[in-house]
Amino acid sequence: MSYENLITEKTGYVSIVTIDHPPVNAWNLDTMEAFEKIIAKLENERETRVVVITGAGEKCFSAGFDLTDAANGEKISPKGRALWKRIDCLSKPVIAAMNGSALGGGLELALACHFRIMTDDPSATLGLTELNLGIIPGWGGTQRLPRVIGRTKALKMILLSETIGAQEALKIGLVDRLSKPENLLDEALALAEKLAERPPVAVRWVLKAIAAGEYEGIDAGLRVEAEGAAVVRESRDREEGFAAFREKRRPVFRGE
Repeated sequence: MSYENLITEKTGYVSIVTIDHPPVNAWNLDTMEAFEKIIAKLENERETRVVVITGAGEKCFSAGFDLTDAANGEKISPKGRALWKRIDCLSKPVIAAMNGSALGGGLELALACHFRIMTDDPSATLGLTELNLGIIPGWGGTQRLPRVIGRTKALKMILLSETIGAQEALKIGLVDRLSKPENLLDEALALAEKLAERPPVAVRWVLKAIAAGEYEGIDAGLRVEAEGAAVVRESRDREEGFAAFREKRRPVFRGE
């Protein structure tokens, strides 16, 4: 299905969202609003267990804010901040299949995803370069980049507007793995399919507990963990998991 500058596809329990806004897959207000609708749908869709986000073309995952829509900047910025947080807190795993450069809000989107796989292309770069324009990362980058790579490395990248390549990104943990360009989506889908086989109820509560801990503190995270532990104890997925263990077979989880 196509939305404003976005394409959605489905394979099994995996939904793929492709940012298709040439030339650099930037985000204007219309694209943000379409993405908001897509995420709301996928969040509540039982048939979707994992989400993969990628970019169209071979050069750019996303370059962030669409400067040609600067007139809507005051609406786009808070929406981007809220939407990227929604991705970070989504109760389904989200994989960024980074098909090229990710800059500004594009890197901030990738940082909000639970997993990041990047094309091993020497021309692909990552960075939060907003200070070159006299502004700051405004869609969560000041918080998530230090969380992923550490405070000092993040400050250096942001304050000096440094960009790094794929190999350096892997080395510092900004991406989880690299892939040949032609294999990127296949590798992202392979990971997504493995995640989709996991017990959906338990996956949902793990993600909720981690998000609560990160956004509200460890005590809140522990409360959500305890709540989740009580829920999964009564789930059919737990029964299936124990039965499969006893019967020495692979479990088939149904999300119940």
